[in-house]
Amino acid sequence: MSEQMIRVGITHGDINGIGYEVILKTFQDMRMAEMCIPVIYGSSKVAAYHRKALDLPAVNMNIITQAADAGVNRLNLINCVEDDIKVELMQSTPIAGQAAFKALEAAVKDLKEGAIDVLVTAPINKHNIQSESFHFPGHTEYLEQSCGEGRKALMILMSGNLRVALVTGHIPVSEIPAQVTKELIVSKLQIFNQSLKQDFALGRPRIAVLALNPHAGDDGLIGSEEEEIIKPAMAEAERRGVMSFGPFPADGFFGSRMYEQFDGVLAMYHDQGLAPFKALAMDNGVNYTAGLPIVRTSPAHGTAYDIAGKNLASEDSFRQAIYTALDIFRNRLRYKEATAHPLRKQYFEKGKDDEKLDLTQEEESVL
Repeated sequence: MSEQMIRVGITHGDINGIGYEVILKTFQDMRMAEMCIPVIYGSSKVAAYHRKALDLPAVNMNIITQAADAGVNRLNLINCVEDDIKVELMQSTPIAGQAAFKALEAAVKDLKEGAIDVLVTAPINKHNIQSESFHFPGHTEYLEQSCGEGRKALMILMSGNLRVALVTGHIPVSEIPAQVTKELIVSKLQIFNQSLKQDFALGRPRIAVLALNPHAGDDGLIGSEEEEIIKPAMAEAERRGVMSFGPFPADGFFGSRMYEQFDGVLAMYHDQGLAPFKALAMDNGVNYTAGLPIVRTSPAHGTAYDIAGKNLASEDSFRQAIYTALDIFRNRLRYKEATAHPLRKQYFEKGKDDEKLDLTQEEESVL
């Protein structure tokens, strides 16, 4: 049984936020530990602190030193930080940032070595985690460098059949127009298309592309990027086997629920895609890092310092992040098996059109 179960590495994120709250609430239902082998990278003492502060029921936790020792039907934990680490709920502290990175670093190491199968990350604070070892805008960029093997990552926010991917990610708004190039859009469309096939088991994905400017530029009146960059990029992607539509004005697209007609939506920048997504699916949304050899998901929300320690956080998004990681891992296995030995094309020599069949010899033999 344990050989067939997927090993899920879970990082505790910022210890002053709601990471432990959503983790502990998720695994209060021990059926979660029956569908996978969870391994938390964090601190047993910090976990106990949060459980007591939140007045949550006790969770049977198996303290281990390496992922290989993870037990079935229990919540496993590897201590990655010092025992005397200080928790300051609702506060952003350098110590919390260091603790978040130590857990992430340990989990990524095990992920690359195959000790765990997938990674689910609790929210971090992108400011306090910064150091000489972590100088990235977020998880996505860090994982691209540490696990990408030269591949480019694509951020996908998803809830059910709504999947929103981004051309540009965590960059200042002032830099967006210069970053949105034909080459980048083509690359993101190809990554998105491949992910929809192998990660979500969609045979012929339909991708909607959002415009950069209001009203899709109004034929150049409000901007020329749609005609000069986005449409040529879509045409090039089509030549490479990607089926895309648009570009659509973002406001009307979400307001009229046109996203329901597509398998994925490609937004030009962070808030263009994530603001409407979180308005529609904040409670159960999942952040998925596509395009990489590894599988990583996280809840769509942040550290939520404002409600940390108040027992107000919902675990729905975190639970869904685990479900999604398991589904994607299985879909990748099936896709790999299905495409491992593709049928070779067979060539047959066609006969001549004027060739006639001689039946006289057969008639003589019958007589």
